[in-house]
Amino acid sequence: MTITPGAPPTRTTPGRLALGLLTGGVIGASLTAFIGGCATAKAPLIVLGLLLPTVFGLLRYLGTRPRRARERAVAPRTALAMIENLQALGGEDSDVPVRFELTVAPDGAPAYRVEFRQAVNLVELPDYRPRGIVVVEYPPDRPWKVRIVKRPTPAWEERAARAVLDSAPGPAMKEDPLRGCATGLLALLGLLLGTGAVLLLFRADLFGRDAGGGAPKPSVTSSSTSSSTFSSTFSSTTTTVTSATGTVTLGPGRSMLDQGELRRSVESLTQDADHRQALTLVVQDRLLTVVYSPAGAGAAGFDPRSLPLDRVAALVEEARTTLGVDSPRSWQLTADGVTGSPTLRITVTGERGTGILEADGQGKVLRRNGS
Repeated sequence: MTITPGAPPTRTTPGRLALGLLTGGVIGASLTAFIGGCATAKAPLIVLGLLLPTVFGLLRYLGTRPRRARERAVAPRTALAMIENLQALGGEDSDVPVRFELTVAPDGAPAYRVEFRQAVNLVELPDYRPRGIVVVEYPPDRPWKVRIVKRPTPAWEERAARAVLDSAPGPAMKEDPLRGCATGLLALLGLLLGTGAVLLLFRADLFGRDAGGGAPKPSVTSSSTSSSTFSSTFSSTTTTVTSATGTVTLGPGRSMLDQGELRRSVESLTQDADHRQALTLVVQDRLLTVVYSPAGAGAAGFDPRSLPLDRVAALVEEARTTLGVDSPRSWQLTADGVTGSPTLRITVTGERGTGILEADGQGKVLRRNGS
Protein backbone atom coordinates (compact mmCIF):
# COMPACT_ATOMS: atom_id res chain seq x y z
CA MET A 1 0.00 0.00 0.00
CA THR A 2 1.30 3.48 -0.90
CA ILE A 3 0.42 5.90 1.89
CA THR A 4 0.06 9.67 1.90
CA PRO A 5 0.32 11.67 5.15
CA GLY A 6 -2.65 11.25 7.43
CA ALA A 7 -3.83 7.90 6.00
CA PRO A 8 -3.29 4.75 8.10
CA PRO A 9 -1.59 1.86 6.30
CA THR A 10 -3.18 -1.45 5.43
CA ARG A 11 -1.10 -4.55 5.89
CA THR A 12 -1.21 -8.16 4.90
CA THR A 13 -1.41 -9.60 8.39
CA PRO A 14 -0.18 -13.09 9.32
CA GLY A 15 -3.80 -14.00 10.02
CA ARG A 16 -4.85 -13.19 6.44
CA LEU A 17 -1.93 -15.19 5.05
CA ALA A 18 -2.75 -18.16 7.29
CA LEU A 19 -6.41 -17.97 6.20
CA GLY A 20 -5.37 -18.05 2.54
CA LEU A 21 -3.17 -21.10 3.17
CA LEU A 22 -5.94 -22.87 5.09
CA THR A 23 -8.56 -22.06 2.46
CA GLY A 24 -6.38 -23.52 -0.29
CA GLY A 25 -5.77 -26.63 1.82
CA VAL A 26 -9.48 -27.19 2.38
CA ILE A 27 -10.24 -26.76 -1.33
CA GLY A 28 -7.50 -29.19 -2.37
CA ALA A 29 -8.37 -31.79 0.27
CA SER A 30 -12.13 -31.70 -0.33
CA LEU A 31 -11.85 -31.91 -4.13
CA THR A 32 -9.32 -34.75 -3.97
CA ALA A 33 -11.39 -36.68 -1.43
CA PHE A 34 -14.65 -36.26 -3.34
CA ILE A 35 -13.25 -37.14 -6.77
CA GLY A 36 -11.20 -40.03 -5.37
CA GLY A 37 -14.20 -41.35 -3.46
CA CYS A 38 -16.40 -41.27 -6.56
CA ALA A 39 -13.72 -43.01 -8.63
CA THR A 40 -13.14 -45.78 -6.08
CA ALA A 41 -16.70 -46.02 -4.67
CA LYS A 42 -15.44 -45.19 -1.17
CA ALA A 43 -18.28 -43.58 0.79
CA PRO A 44 -16.03 -42.17 3.58
CA LEU A 45 -14.01 -40.19 1.03
CA ILE A 46 -17.15 -38.80 -0.61
CA VAL A 47 -18.53 -37.75 2.79
CA LEU A 48 -15.20 -36.15 3.70
CA GLY A 49 -15.14 -34.22 0.43
CA LEU A 50 -18.61 -32.80 1.13
CA LEU A 51 -18.25 -32.29 4.88
CA LEU A 52 -14.86 -30.57 4.94
CA PRO A 53 -15.80 -27.37 3.04
CA THR A 54 -19.15 -27.20 4.84
CA VAL A 55 -17.54 -27.28 8.29
CA PHE A 56 -14.79 -24.87 7.20
CA GLY A 57 -17.32 -22.40 5.81
CA LEU A 58 -19.42 -22.58 8.99
CA LEU A 59 -16.40 -22.08 11.25
CA ARG A 60 -15.18 -19.17 9.15
CA TYR A 61 -18.62 -17.55 9.25
CA LEU A 62 -18.85 -17.92 13.03
CA GLY A 63 -15.27 -16.77 13.52
CA THR A 64 -15.74 -13.56 11.53
CA ARG A 65 -19.08 -12.59 13.06
CA PRO A 66 -17.52 -10.45 15.84
CA ARG A 67 -15.35 -8.56 13.35
CA ARG A 68 -18.24 -7.98 10.98
CA ALA A 69 -20.41 -6.82 13.88
CA ARG A 70 -17.73 -4.34 14.94
CA GLU A 71 -17.42 -3.02 11.39
CA ARG A 72 -21.17 -2.55 11.09
CA ALA A 73 -21.25 -0.73 14.43
CA VAL A 74 -18.76 1.90 13.24
CA ALA A 75 -20.53 4.70 11.41
CA PRO A 76 -18.90 5.59 8.08
CA ARG A 77 -17.17 8.95 7.77
CA THR A 78 -18.47 11.39 5.19
CA ALA A 79 -16.17 13.80 3.36
CA LEU A 80 -15.83 15.88 0.22
CA ALA A 81 -13.58 14.71 -2.58
CA MET A 82 -12.36 16.03 -5.90
CA ILE A 83 -12.17 13.80 -8.98
CA GLU A 84 -8.60 13.82 -10.25
CA ASN A 85 -9.12 11.27 -12.98
CA LEU A 86 -11.66 8.67 -14.07
CA GLN A 87 -11.75 5.95 -16.69
CA ALA A 88 -14.65 3.75 -17.76
CA LEU A 89 -13.48 0.16 -17.99
CA GLY A 90 -16.22 -1.03 -20.32
CA GLY A 91 -19.05 -3.44 -19.85
CA GLU A 92 -22.24 -4.54 -21.57
CA ASP A 93 -24.69 -3.79 -18.74
CA SER A 94 -26.28 -0.49 -17.81
CA ASP A 95 -23.82 -0.19 -14.92
CA VAL A 96 -20.19 0.00 -16.03
CA PRO A 97 -17.12 -0.22 -13.76
CA VAL A 98 -15.23 3.05 -13.52
CA ARG A 99 -11.75 3.58 -12.10
CA PHE A 100 -11.70 6.76 -10.01
CA GLU A 101 -8.75 8.67 -8.60
CA LEU A 102 -9.88 11.17 -5.97
CA THR A 103 -8.45 13.66 -3.54
CA VAL A 104 -10.36 13.07 -0.31
CA ALA A 105 -10.51 16.00 2.14
CA PRO A 106 -11.82 14.81 5.53
CA ASP A 107 -12.90 17.43 8.03
CA GLY A 108 -10.07 18.01 10.52
CA ALA A 109 -7.61 15.58 8.83
CA PRO A 110 -5.02 15.84 6.04
CA ALA A 111 -6.24 15.25 2.50
CA TYR A 112 -5.07 12.14 0.68
CA ARG A 113 -5.40 10.53 -2.72
CA VAL A 114 -7.15 7.23 -3.27
CA GLU A 115 -7.78 5.01 -6.29
CA PHE A 116 -10.73 2.61 -6.44
CA ARG A 117 -13.39 1.16 -8.73
CA GLN A 118 -17.13 1.72 -8.55
CA ALA A 119 -20.02 0.85 -10.84
CA VAL A 120 -21.78 3.86 -12.38
CA ASN A 121 -24.95 3.89 -14.44
CA LEU A 122 -24.40 4.96 -18.05
CA VAL A 123 -27.00 7.70 -17.70
CA GLU A 124 -25.17 9.20 -14.69
CA LEU A 125 -21.66 8.86 -16.11
CA PRO A 126 -21.60 12.41 -17.63
CA ASP A 127 -22.17 13.82 -14.11
CA TYR A 128 -18.65 12.74 -13.12
CA ARG A 129 -15.84 14.76 -14.65
CA PRO A 130 -12.30 15.76 -13.65
CA ARG A 131 -12.10 18.53 -11.02
CA GLY A 132 -15.70 17.84 -10.06
CA ILE A 133 -16.61 17.69 -6.35
CA VAL A 134 -18.41 14.65 -4.97
CA VAL A 135 -19.45 13.38 -1.53
CA VAL A 136 -17.80 10.15 -0.38
CA GLU A 137 -18.07 7.75 2.55
CA TYR A 138 -15.46 5.40 4.01
CA PRO A 139 -14.83 3.43 7.23
CA PRO A 140 -12.70 5.48 9.64
CA ASP A 141 -10.19 2.63 10.05
CA ARG A 142 -10.04 1.82 6.31
CA PRO A 143 -9.87 5.08 4.38
CA TRP A 144 -8.96 3.31 1.15
CA LYS A 145 -12.48 1.77 0.96
CA VAL A 146 -13.99 4.94 -0.46
CA ARG A 147 -17.40 4.96 -2.13
CA ILE A 148 -19.06 7.90 -3.87
CA VAL A 149 -22.44 8.79 -2.36
CA LYS A 150 -24.79 9.03 -5.32
CA ARG A 151 -27.64 10.64 -3.37
CA PRO A 152 -26.09 12.80 -0.59
CA THR A 153 -28.14 14.69 1.95
CA PRO A 154 -29.14 18.27 1.02
CA ALA A 155 -26.56 19.69 3.44
CA TRP A 156 -23.68 17.73 1.89
CA GLU A 157 -25.00 18.41 -1.58
CA GLU A 158 -24.89 22.16 -0.84
CA ARG A 159 -21.35 21.90 0.56
CA ALA A 160 -20.22 20.04 -2.56
CA ALA A 161 -21.71 22.73 -4.80
CA ARG A 162 -19.80 25.50 -3.01
CA ALA A 163 -16.52 23.67 -2.21
CA VAL A 164 -13.17 24.29 -3.89
CA LEU A 165 -10.47 21.69 -3.18
CA ASP A 166 -6.79 21.44 -4.01
CA SER A 167 -5.13 18.25 -5.20
CA ALA A 168 -3.39 16.26 -2.49
CA PRO A 169 0.31 15.52 -3.09
CA GLY A 170 1.77 12.07 -3.51
CA PRO A 171 0.61 8.91 -5.29
CA ALA A 172 -2.86 7.48 -4.80
CA MET A 173 -3.67 4.99 -2.09
CA LYS A 174 -4.72 1.64 -3.56
CA GLU A 175 -4.56 -2.07 -2.92
CA ASP A 176 -1.05 -3.42 -2.53
CA PRO A 177 -0.42 -5.83 -5.45
CA LEU A 178 1.96 -7.81 -3.26
CA ARG A 179 -0.90 -8.55 -0.89
CA GLY A 180 -2.96 -10.35 -3.52
CA CYS A 181 0.15 -12.09 -4.87
CA ALA A 182 1.21 -13.43 -1.48
CA THR A 183 -2.29 -14.58 -0.63
CA GLY A 184 -2.65 -16.31 -4.01
CA LEU A 185 0.68 -18.11 -3.68
CA LEU A 186 -0.19 -19.33 -0.19
CA ALA A 187 -3.61 -20.48 -1.40
CA LEU A 188 -1.91 -22.48 -4.17
CA LEU A 189 0.52 -23.95 -1.65
CA GLY A 190 -2.41 -24.89 0.60
CA LEU A 191 -4.17 -26.52 -2.35
CA LEU A 192 -1.14 -28.70 -3.04
CA LEU A 193 -0.68 -29.55 0.64
CA GLY A 194 -4.36 -30.47 1.04
CA THR A 195 -4.25 -32.69 -2.02
CA GLY A 196 -1.06 -34.37 -0.84
CA ALA A 197 -2.48 -34.95 2.64
CA VAL A 198 -5.54 -36.76 1.31
CA LEU A 199 -3.47 -38.87 -1.09
CA LEU A 200 -1.12 -39.80 1.75
CA LEU A 201 -3.72 -40.54 4.43
CA PHE A 202 -6.06 -42.47 2.12
CA ARG A 203 -3.49 -44.05 -0.21
CA ALA A 204 -4.69 -47.55 0.67
CA ASP A 205 -8.27 -46.73 -0.38
CA LEU A 206 -7.25 -44.79 -3.48
CA PHE A 207 -4.48 -47.03 -4.79
CA GLY A 208 -5.31 -50.47 -3.39
CA ARG A 209 -5.08 -52.11 -0.01
CA ASP A 210 -1.34 -52.83 -0.26
CA ALA A 211 -0.32 -49.31 -1.26
CA GLY A 212 1.12 -48.47 2.13
CA GLY A 213 3.46 -51.19 3.09
CA GLY A 214 6.46 -53.15 1.98
CA ALA A 215 6.73 -54.28 -1.56
CA PRO A 216 3.38 -53.23 -3.01
CA LYS A 217 1.29 -55.69 -4.91
CA PRO A 218 -0.24 -53.58 -7.68
CA SER A 219 -2.74 -54.75 -10.17
CA VAL A 220 -1.44 -58.25 -10.69
CA THR A 221 -0.77 -59.25 -14.25
CA SER A 222 0.48 -62.78 -14.62
CA SER A 223 0.92 -65.03 -17.58
CA SER A 224 0.94 -68.80 -17.71
CA THR A 225 0.95 -71.34 -20.51
CA SER A 226 -1.12 -74.44 -20.93
CA SER A 227 -2.03 -76.70 -23.83
CA SER A 228 -5.25 -75.94 -25.63
CA THR A 229 -8.02 -78.52 -25.83
CA PHE A 230 -8.41 -77.83 -29.54
CA SER A 231 -4.77 -77.46 -30.48
CA SER A 232 -1.50 -79.05 -29.63
CA THR A 233 0.22 -75.65 -29.55
CA PHE A 234 0.67 -73.59 -26.36
CA SER A 235 -1.28 -70.40 -25.80
CA SER A 236 -1.13 -67.79 -23.01
CA THR A 237 -3.56 -66.86 -20.27
CA THR A 238 -3.49 -63.28 -18.97
CA THR A 239 -4.87 -62.61 -15.50
CA THR A 240 -5.36 -59.07 -14.20
CA VAL A 241 -6.55 -58.32 -10.66
CA THR A 242 -7.21 -54.88 -9.17
CA SER A 243 -9.06 -53.70 -6.08
CA ALA A 244 -12.25 -53.31 -8.13
CA THR A 245 -12.17 -55.91 -10.92
CA GLY A 246 -10.51 -59.08 -12.09
CA THR A 247 -10.19 -60.39 -15.64
CA VAL A 248 -8.91 -63.54 -17.30
CA THR A 249 -8.21 -63.55 -21.03
CA LEU A 250 -7.55 -66.84 -22.83
CA GLY A 251 -5.26 -67.16 -25.79
CA PRO A 252 -6.33 -68.12 -29.32
CA GLY A 253 -7.81 -71.58 -29.76
CA ARG A 254 -9.19 -71.78 -26.22
CA SER A 255 -12.67 -71.21 -24.78
CA MET A 256 -14.28 -70.79 -21.39
CA LEU A 257 -16.55 -73.67 -22.42
CA ASP A 258 -13.60 -76.10 -22.42
CA GLN A 259 -13.84 -78.65 -19.62
CA GLY A 260 -12.69 -77.12 -16.33
CA GLU A 261 -11.48 -73.87 -17.97
CA LEU A 262 -14.09 -71.57 -16.45
CA ARG A 263 -13.61 -72.97 -12.93
CA ARG A 264 -9.83 -72.58 -13.15
CA SER A 265 -10.27 -69.00 -14.32
CA VAL A 266 -12.69 -68.13 -11.52
CA GLU A 267 -10.45 -69.67 -8.87
CA SER A 268 -7.48 -67.69 -10.17
CA LEU A 269 -9.41 -64.49 -9.39
CA THR A 270 -10.63 -65.62 -5.94
CA GLN A 271 -7.57 -67.32 -4.50
CA ASP A 272 -6.62 -64.46 -2.16
CA ALA A 273 -7.15 -64.83 1.56
CA ASP A 274 -9.93 -62.25 1.69
CA HIS A 275 -12.32 -64.32 -0.44
CA ARG A 276 -13.76 -61.17 -1.97
CA GLN A 277 -17.42 -61.16 -2.94
CA ALA A 278 -18.52 -60.31 -6.46
CA LEU A 279 -21.25 -57.95 -7.61
CA THR A 280 -21.27 -59.17 -11.21
CA LEU A 281 -19.61 -61.95 -13.19
CA VAL A 282 -19.52 -61.80 -16.99
CA VAL A 283 -18.26 -64.64 -19.20
CA GLN A 284 -17.66 -64.57 -22.94
CA ASP A 285 -15.97 -67.15 -25.12
CA ARG A 286 -12.38 -66.16 -24.16
CA LEU A 287 -12.94 -63.51 -21.49
CA LEU A 288 -13.97 -63.64 -17.83
CA THR A 289 -14.66 -60.44 -15.88
CA VAL A 290 -15.50 -60.20 -12.17
CA VAL A 291 -16.58 -56.92 -10.55
CA TYR A 292 -15.80 -57.12 -6.83
CA SER A 293 -17.95 -55.72 -4.03
CA PRO A 294 -16.52 -52.49 -2.55
CA ALA A 295 -14.77 -52.77 0.80
CA GLY A 296 -17.21 -52.33 3.65
CA ALA A 297 -20.22 -53.34 1.57
CA GLY A 298 -21.24 -56.00 4.12
CA ALA A 299 -23.02 -58.99 2.68
CA ALA A 300 -23.60 -57.49 -0.75
CA GLY A 301 -22.56 -59.78 -3.60
CA PHE A 302 -21.86 -63.51 -3.92
CA ASP A 303 -18.97 -65.95 -3.99
CA PRO A 304 -18.18 -66.63 -7.69
CA ARG A 305 -17.01 -70.14 -6.81
CA SER A 306 -20.54 -71.02 -5.61
CA LEU A 307 -21.97 -70.72 -9.13
CA PRO A 308 -22.71 -73.91 -11.14
CA LEU A 309 -19.63 -73.33 -13.30
CA ASP A 310 -19.59 -76.93 -14.61
CA ARG A 311 -23.14 -76.44 -15.96
CA VAL A 312 -22.34 -73.35 -18.02
CA ALA A 313 -21.31 -75.23 -21.16
CA ALA A 314 -24.57 -77.20 -21.15
CA LEU A 315 -26.63 -74.06 -20.52
CA VAL A 316 -24.96 -72.23 -23.39
CA GLU A 317 -25.60 -75.17 -25.70
CA GLU A 318 -29.24 -75.27 -24.62
CA ALA A 319 -29.58 -71.55 -25.30
CA ARG A 320 -28.07 -71.97 -28.74
CA THR A 321 -30.45 -74.76 -29.73
CA THR A 322 -33.75 -73.96 -28.01
CA LEU A 323 -34.19 -70.18 -28.30
CA GLY A 324 -34.81 -70.10 -32.05
CA VAL A 325 -31.79 -67.92 -32.85
CA ASP A 326 -30.64 -68.55 -36.42
CA SER A 327 -26.93 -69.24 -36.82
CA PRO A 328 -25.85 -68.18 -33.29
CA ARG A 329 -22.50 -66.39 -33.49
CA SER A 330 -21.76 -65.20 -29.94
CA TRP A 331 -22.84 -65.78 -26.36
CA GLN A 332 -22.48 -64.10 -23.00
CA LEU A 333 -23.17 -65.25 -19.46
CA THR A 334 -23.99 -62.65 -16.80
CA ALA A 335 -24.30 -63.56 -13.11
CA ASP A 336 -25.81 -60.87 -10.89
CA GLY A 337 -26.37 -61.27 -7.15
CA VAL A 338 -26.50 -57.75 -5.78
CA THR A 339 -29.98 -58.09 -4.27
CA GLY A 340 -29.98 -61.74 -3.25
CA SER A 341 -29.29 -65.20 -4.64
CA PRO A 342 -27.34 -64.98 -7.91
CA THR A 343 -29.15 -65.55 -11.18
CA LEU A 344 -27.58 -66.56 -14.48
CA ARG A 345 -28.54 -64.89 -17.75
CA ILE A 346 -27.20 -66.34 -21.00
CA THR A 347 -27.60 -64.15 -24.08
CA VAL A 348 -27.13 -65.70 -27.51
CA THR A 349 -26.85 -63.47 -30.59
CA GLY A 350 -27.33 -64.62 -34.16
CA GLU A 351 -27.77 -63.15 -37.59
CA ARG A 352 -31.45 -62.28 -37.13
CA GLY A 353 -32.00 -61.80 -33.43
CA THR A 354 -31.12 -62.45 -29.80
CA GLY A 355 -32.35 -64.99 -27.27
CA ILE A 356 -32.06 -65.03 -23.48
CA LEU A 357 -32.05 -68.02 -21.13
CA GLU A 358 -32.26 -67.48 -17.38
CA ALA A 359 -31.26 -69.97 -14.68
CA ASP A 360 -31.03 -69.92 -10.89
CA GLY A 361 -27.93 -70.25 -8.76
CA GLN A 362 -27.96 -74.05 -9.13
CA GLY A 363 -28.16 -74.00 -12.92
CA LYS A 364 -31.90 -74.84 -13.16
CA VAL A 365 -33.52 -73.15 -16.16
CA LEU A 366 -36.19 -70.64 -15.07
CA ARG A 367 -37.36 -69.08 -18.34
CA ARG A 368 -36.51 -68.69 -22.02
CA ASN A 369 -37.03 -65.67 -24.24
CA GLY A 370 -36.45 -66.41 -27.91
CA SER A 371 -36.01 -63.98 -30.79
